[in-house]
Amino acid sequence: MKKIAVMIDGGFVRVLARKAGKTYDPAFIEKVGLACRGDAEEIHRILYYDCPPYEGTVTLPVSGGKHKFTGSDTWMNELARRDLFAVRRGVLKFRGWTPRKIPIAASVAALKDSDFGPDFEQKGVDMRIGLDMANYASNRSVELIALMTNDTDCIPAMKYARRAGLQVVLLCVPGCTPAPELLGHCDFVRHVAWP
Repeated sequence: MKKIAVMIDGGFVRVLARKAGKTYDPAFIEKVGLACRGDAEEIHRILYYDCPPYEGTVTLPVSGGKHKFTGSDTWMNELARRDLFAVRRGVLKFRGWTPRKIPIAASVAALKDSDFGPDFEQKGVDMRIGLDMANYASNRSVELIALMTNDTDCIPAMKYARRAGLQVVLLCVPGCTPAPELLGHCDFVRHVAWP
């Protein structure tokens, strides 16, 4: 049996799962992670990378009023307690407001706060994926890394792992169109059906 590490970029998978009408919760994530194993492979660990919800008070873009974002990371704690799972947490940063529709209203006077949506950015997720890939490449506790992401920032870590002798598989779920740059730095692509 070939030992593998499964690495899941939660922000990427969540968008595709919700577009497919899936309930994105720990049970669903666990099923996705377990479905990544190929024949004659044994999962060493499933590493899940994501950010807890943003919490903080921000100024609304038109009225200047205050809006408080709240959320809970309870689901991440539940996922971390599941067999074979390790959760790596990045940070979600609020970057401002973006128009919900372009072009925006014909008259600036007609704009409302509801015409804008929050713009969040994940920070630190790709770095954590890269560090874990480098760690597996140096300690050789697995033979294959199965990576579910579309983030091209992972390419240097993919190259490092391959140079160290590990195979790197790019995992694709329904609705995923892999970045061409990623395809050039993996050994093969594996399609994973939604559970």
